[in-house]
Amino acid sequence: MAGDPTPYPSTGEPESTEEIERLLDRLWPILRSITGDGVRETLTILSEIAPLCRIEVASATKVFDWTVPPEWVVREAYVLTPKGERILDVRENNLHLLNYSAPFRGTLSRAQLDAHLHSLPEQPRAIPYVTSYYERRWGFCISQHQRDQLPEGDYEVVIDTEHMQGSLSIGEAVLPADGDSEGEVLISTYTCHPSLANNELSGPLVAAFLHRRLSRWPSRRLTYRFVFAPETIGAVAYLSMCGEHLRQSLLAGYVVTCVGAGDRFTLKRSRRGDTLADRAALHVLNQSPEQPRVLDFFPSGSDERQYCSPGFNLPVASVMRLMYGTYPEYHTSLDNRELISSRSLQESIDVYERILRVLETNRSYISRMPMCEPQLGPRNLYGTLGTRESTGFTDAVLWVLNYADGEHDLLAVAEMSGIALPDLARAAAACHEAGLVGESRASV
Repeated sequence: MAGDPTPYPSTGEPESTEEIERLLDRLWPILRSITGDGVRETLTILSEIAPLCRIEVASATKVFDWTVPPEWVVREAYVLTPKGERILDVRENNLHLLNYSAPFRGTLSRAQLDAHLHSLPEQPRAIPYVTSYYERRWGFCISQHQRDQLPEGDYEVVIDTEHMQGSLSIGEAVLPADGDSEGEVLISTYTCHPSLANNELSGPLVAAFLHRRLSRWPSRRLTYRFVFAPETIGAVAYLSMCGEHLRQSLLAGYVVTCVGAGDRFTLKRSRRGDTLADRAALHVLNQSPEQPRVLDFFPSGSDERQYCSPGFNLPVASVMRLMYGTYPEYHTSLDNRELISSRSLQESIDVYERILRVLETNRSYISRMPMCEPQLGPRNLYGTLGTRESTGFTDAVLWVLNYADGEHDLLAVAEMSGIALPDLARAAAACHEAGLVGESRASV
């Protein structure tokens, strides 16, 4: 299938690689978790690109079967070796501290300290990312190489943290349709991991710049809802507030994660498997230089498992590149700035924008003259001079008219005919203007 799948004109200069890098520089060192000032600082910075409204959900709030945990405050955390050397300092690398660690102060032997250390023997140079959100314990994360070199003796441990009554922070930005909306599209990403590049920061960066691109579209038929929330508990909390609205109005949605590295895109289908979200993504990804990896839904991964839980079963898929759990750097300090590239982030923004333009363009039509083919010549829909261009337009018109049955949308016609979606959209607009078809609500 050839052609750019959008009838929209250019919306101006895209974000530069320099702009992406500057934003990444500011976000990288922030200590994030599922709650706390790190999440708020992250949302504040992202708001410079995508103006976000802040939603605060108080600690101890019941959200379905979950309870919003206490807010985690980190002041400092480090270990002093027997020689007085400061190691495992959270200020040097925020992966060193067990995420959501309880406070602790004390002097321990090497063996006692070792019981609270986490490392990866199979990746001796990597610091693992380890969390303990719902069970109080303290600990540090360390490379196996450094762990093996720790001498015997007494170690002073300082973890100045606090679990307090606070809130969980969610960022939301809604780009409304021009006029009455014909449905909503959800873009969801998460903001809870500390310094991890592909698994964390690539998603919020792509989502923020995608919002800015959509805000520059000359018009919007659909409403676009952007959600920046801590993974799992954030999505659960958001669904407890807005789930019923999404169930009534959502046409398609995507969880944006792991989009900063890798040459090949991956589509993880929604739980239903054949929703508009799945079809639009596949339509675009099939035009990529590298054939996409297409996976059926599975009930682990990221927040799609909340949106696609049986009670909601929303049409939410995920388009990724280097998918979580499939690369050795995942959830370690090796998922760093060097792993991702601003060029890959730009390409991911491009792909997501093309997918959303497919959704924006797609319609279903009902023929007003379904008995045999209407005469096209008097309606200026059939060229009197047979050229390649006129033949191509006529073919698009004939495909539109034949499948204007309210059951086939333009995306389905494009898949069957091999005609580019913008060409079908132009043919459908011409047929609509000529009074041969009317729009069907099946398009939403």
